[in-house]
Amino acid sequence: MENDIASDTITLKVEKPVPARSQTEIAASDDETFDEQDTEEELALPARLDQYLLTRLPGVTRSRIQQLIEEKKVLVNGKSFKPGQKVKGGEEVTVAIGAPEPIALLAEDLDVEIVFEDEELVVVNKKAGMITHPGAGVFTGTLVNALLSRVGPSLKGINGTLRPGIVHRLDKDTSGLLVVAKSEKALHHLQKEIKERKARRVYFAVVEGLVDTNQGTINLPIGRHPTKRKEMWVVENGRPSCTHYQVLTRSSKFTLLKLTLETGRTHQIRVHTAYSGFPVVGDIVYNRKTTGTLPARHKLGLSGHALHAAQLAFTHPTTGVLLEFQTAVPEDMQSLIDRL
Repeated sequence: MENDIASDTITLKVEKPVPARSQTEIAASDDETFDEQDTEEELALPARLDQYLLTRLPGVTRSRIQQLIEEKKVLVNGKSFKPGQKVKGGEEVTVAIGAPEPIALLAEDLDVEIVFEDEELVVVNKKAGMITHPGAGVFTGTLVNALLSRVGPSLKGINGTLRPGIVHRLDKDTSGLLVVAKSEKALHHLQKEIKERKARRVYFAVVEGLVDTNQGTINLPIGRHPTKRKEMWVVENGRPSCTHYQVLTRSSKFTLLKLTLETGRTHQIRVHTAYSGFPVVGDIVYNRKTTGTLPARHKLGLSGHALHAAQLAFTHPTTGVLLEFQTAVPEDMQSLIDRL
């Protein structure tokens, strides 16, 4: 199904859960995504029908989905379901929904730092607090809105209406480097780089607590949190996820880490570090320690959580030349690092 709803009747195939894979299979996998956050929502199966549809129908509210189910406009293998009935994988779900008015995204003159641009792609340094692309009822103030103003019509029609040119995402409160495609050729090439793990991405993070080992690997499966739908967590039936880390600096309370992603699951770094006992400083979702609140974040002088996508490398879609980019952590995070 396309990312954006554009027809009166939508047909969805519920993908069967992927069985656990060996390390050899993981290494050979070609379905990895490109950054801290996957390009599609993940939901562990079996799952409630309404929750499943909420992840597959961007921009449609939970109440609207439940209304469609109650009105028997949602059929699972040709039969009506209740909102709480579960899909297990392999079912065909049809949704009869009136086509909405086309969403015309606004080009907005927003502050965005362009690191590199040519006729095929643009690399930006996203600031903390900016959402990557519209969705879930938010259609202004995003990086896409800013790029439509700066780059213009070259983005339109690439990868759907709401995510034009977007190859990968960073969470709202994560700052750093993103590449955006300006042509279908560039989009497909970068997606291939993602799947084949040729793209390199490195983060810096200040985490709460002292990381004992100087370097290591967190290799734990990540999936939808069993009770908190909007959160991810380490779960037995999750997707294989691998993060490598290196300690750069320690203080009495915090540790500065350099992290390299081998896979790119939703919230991967934040989940892996939190589960391992050293959550990202200022992370109001996964940090259950002392800095995981907005007041604590503000007291530290942070505008987001202390996580920055600092390095990005991939080959150019036309020339084949390796492009490498790096950017310094933002001033507020650097100020925190200087105090370690």
